[in-house]
Amino acid sequence: MQYQSQAVAKPYFIAAIALFVAQVLFGLIMGLQYVVGDFLFPEIPFNVARMVHTNTLIVWLLMAFMGASYYLVPEEAETELYSPGLATLMFWVFLGAAALTVVGYLLLSYSTLAEVTMNKLLPTMGREFLEQPTITKIGIVIVALAFLFNIGMTILRGRKTVINLVLLMGLTGLAVFFLFAFYNPDNLVLDKYFWWWVVHLWVEGVWELILGAILAFVLVKTTGVDREVIEKWLYVIIAMTLITGIVGTGHHYYWIGTPEYWQWWGSIFSAMEPIPFFMMTVFAFNIVNKRRRDHPNKPAMLWALGTAVMAFLGAGVWGFLHTLSPVNYYTHGSQITAAHGHMAFYGAYVMINITIISYAMPLLRGRNAANPVKSQVWEMWSFWLMTIAMVFITLFLTGAGILQAYLQRMGENPQPFMVVQEQISLFYWLREIAGVIFLIGLVVYIASFFVGQNDPEATTAS
Repeated sequence: MQYQSQAVAKPYFIAAIALFVAQVLFGLIMGLQYVVGDFLFPEIPFNVARMVHTNTLIVWLLMAFMGASYYLVPEEAETELYSPGLATLMFWVFLGAAALTVVGYLLLSYSTLAEVTMNKLLPTMGREFLEQPTITKIGIVIVALAFLFNIGMTILRGRKTVINLVLLMGLTGLAVFFLFAFYNPDNLVLDKYFWWWVVHLWVEGVWELILGAILAFVLVKTTGVDREVIEKWLYVIIAMTLITGIVGTGHHYYWIGTPEYWQWWGSIFSAMEPIPFFMMTVFAFNIVNKRRRDHPNKPAMLWALGTAVMAFLGAGVWGFLHTLSPVNYYTHGSQITAAHGHMAFYGAYVMINITIISYAMPLLRGRNAANPVKSQVWEMWSFWLMTIAMVFITLFLTGAGILQAYLQRMGENPQPFMVVQEQISLFYWLREIAGVIFLIGLVVYIASFFVGQNDPEATTAS
């Protein structure tokens, strides 16, 4: 059953995809600056391109999480959204804050931006991934609180399902842990210690709960498998996620001046972090094999299965590659970290957001269940283009990282950083080519929303 208030998800999804395009474009600019150092300098220096690349990633993923929640919560709770007006207002506040922040990054020096936004009153700027001006961070908190209120009230007055409650737990954790972005102590060790309470406990903790809830929702809708079966899987996956993810924060504490026991705790529990992702893969394929009907929306099913596989590879396998402290001693901060980060974010969070967008947008646009066949073919092409390109981006960065670690840190005569960068530039060129193919895949994905939309063939659910 469709609920009228689910329509508020549509602008969130559209804005998320637009920001996704911006993120990829700035990623390509950065990639070229690795090998052509003066490219777009001084208009867009590397540090600015990097800020825009990472910040648009965070904002568009959050935007899509919100859209997903506004879509699935009313359907799960079997009631209209508590306040569609509040959801729409917060969309414009969030989008406006994000746009102004990016404009500030591009037009002002970072020190000037800090001065203009009165960062001295509550200093929070200057840290990786948390570069946003304090005023933007306050805006994010306001949006998050209004969003949680809206979702919480909807769940409170409707049906309580495991999917809704797991999603609410993840969203609440997202808001709570972001508050540590305001804690910026003078002691660098203390700063880094709590900085990870935002960065790690988001992506390797509470965001995984959101991922699990969205994946479960799509599988319930597309496979027809009993909800009880899917919910049992969800309980176990979430328990493992929280156990390994929380204590696994320790793999960031190896070399920042924290006690030595973190090398044991971080290594052991981080080595267990691939387990929930492997379970998610088994879960997704198991449920699809048990399906009681063939849903007409083939791309949504493809994205769902792709999420499980790529999240396991990126977050699980590539995370494990350098998570043990004796290995991390040599690989820390190398291109192996970048390889893990790219595939993990794509597999776990980009793909799950595209999964829910792929499932929901045909319904939000008036289709009964799916887009026309021609549109679905284009979307499945986009899946393979983006996914294969990301696999090669990861492999090229992994090759660069292994060579970098050997030449710079492990050889008999360790070489200087910039000398090594010159020697691994071939990998950067190959990564850039793969990035262009990824962009082509993204363009094909966007085009799929417009291809064959007037075709008369039926798209009703079977």
